[in-house]
Amino acid sequence: MGSRLPLIQAPSLEFLIPALVLTNQKLPLTTKTPGNASLSLPLCSLTRSCHGLELWNTSLREVSGAVVVSGLLQGTIGLLGVPGRVFPYCGPLVLAPSLVVAGLSAHKEVAQFCSAHWGLALLLILLMVVCSQHLGSCQIPLCSWRPSSTSTHICIPVFRLLSVLAPVACVWFISAFVGTSVIPLQLSEPSDAPWFWLPHPGEWEWPLLTPRALAAGISMALAASTSSLGCYALCGQLLRLSPPPPHACSRGLSLEGLGSVLAGLLGSPLGTASSFPNVGTVSLFQTGSRRVAHLVGLFCMGLGLSPRLAQLFTSIPLPVLGGVLGVTQAVVLSAGFSSFHLADIDSGRNVFIVGFSIFMALLLPRWLREAPVLLNTGWSPLDMFLRSLLAEPIFLAGLLGFLLENTISGTRAERGLGQRLPTSFTAQEIQMLQQSRRKAAQEYGLPLPIRNLCSCIPQPLHCLCPMPEDSGDEGGSSKTGERADLLPNSGESYSTASREGVRSQ
Repeated sequence: MGSRLPLIQAPSLEFLIPALVLTNQKLPLTTKTPGNASLSLPLCSLTRSCHGLELWNTSLREVSGAVVVSGLLQGTIGLLGVPGRVFPYCGPLVLAPSLVVAGLSAHKEVAQFCSAHWGLALLLILLMVVCSQHLGSCQIPLCSWRPSSTSTHICIPVFRLLSVLAPVACVWFISAFVGTSVIPLQLSEPSDAPWFWLPHPGEWEWPLLTPRALAAGISMALAASTSSLGCYALCGQLLRLSPPPPHACSRGLSLEGLGSVLAGLLGSPLGTASSFPNVGTVSLFQTGSRRVAHLVGLFCMGLGLSPRLAQLFTSIPLPVLGGVLGVTQAVVLSAGFSSFHLADIDSGRNVFIVGFSIFMALLLPRWLREAPVLLNTGWSPLDMFLRSLLAEPIFLAGLLGFLLENTISGTRAERGLGQRLPTSFTAQEIQMLQQSRRKAAQEYGLPLPIRNLCSCIPQPLHCLCPMPEDSGDEGGSSKTGERADLLPNSGESYSTASREGVRSQ
């Protein structure tokens, strides 16, 4: 019902930076098991009162309140159709710097994870590269069956499909076999987690809405929306589809906002959004199955209902996490560089926009951390808002690229924006482009039962539904958008000559 792309909604790093700014108090973290309030660190015995624990719980409630605010704002952005009004002004010079910064901004955290044991991290990276790239094209026969007179052999790229799962399992097993302890102490301590737990709002006390939480929530919504729109465009690019239409982006942001509201009410310190590592994993698999996304979503819900099973994943060594993030972030970085070819990268105007956006997006957060005097305007909520936004590299890259792209004069061909079909195209090439657009409309369109309900929704919410001209070939199968694989089976959607013709105009 959302963007129709095979993306998993998960806690995103764009929520983490405002949450850390909001909880800048140096307080110890208590560990409680859901359903068992007796399991907590003896914080009160270390101090003369439980004042520190109360401050920590208040900070967590403020963060949950900020998550609720971000979900409400993000859902409102989607329901109002803001992506449809902004997307026409976002060319390759806006998307490419955001992707490059998204790939580069996590290098410090990835290095910290890998530094726990460089041997395990390098082994994992090596296995992932070999499985996904060197052995990715190897087809292994799965099974063969003989109906009446024909013989059918099913071959699947096993190494490519298991390019993440198999290396993670191998390195995880090796780490456990050699007895290497690379797990944080807080996560390695045993606890009697229940097998089943049904979360409900208010169990960890209700979120706390304060002016500081409101400011942090606004920054969360802006950063998460920018990151999610970049994920939509990148995922469509990797699946060889056209950029997602406005109605798909609006639906995606609306449902992400709903997920963040539910997460905040359940006491989570992070909201839900599309994540770039998820897109990098889709690129490694080279498959865009919605059924896989459905199964992963059900698997995550099952883990959320069973803390004992979810506790198993706390034993994943940190080098494993660092190795996986290192490979997936590299894919995002390379996808950002590949987007430059859509515009005239030799233009002085474009060179300045790209370089300035990337460098300043990486400089400002570091500048803010290294500044001897914190940003202080005299009003705490405004300070919270500015500190949170200035520490978000992806948001800064998108904002700077958007402002420079739309304020510095340049031709549409120089900016890499699409135009009408050139008259030199043959009838066959025009037909291929039209078929590609119809196919993309079908892939991003809603399923037929839900599409029939679009006529019943109010007029202000029509931005969530495909327009009649975007509905594609209605005479085709109604389940086209429900195929198991979104990747085209017959090569590129249109010929290289036609693409070069479009870019050259």
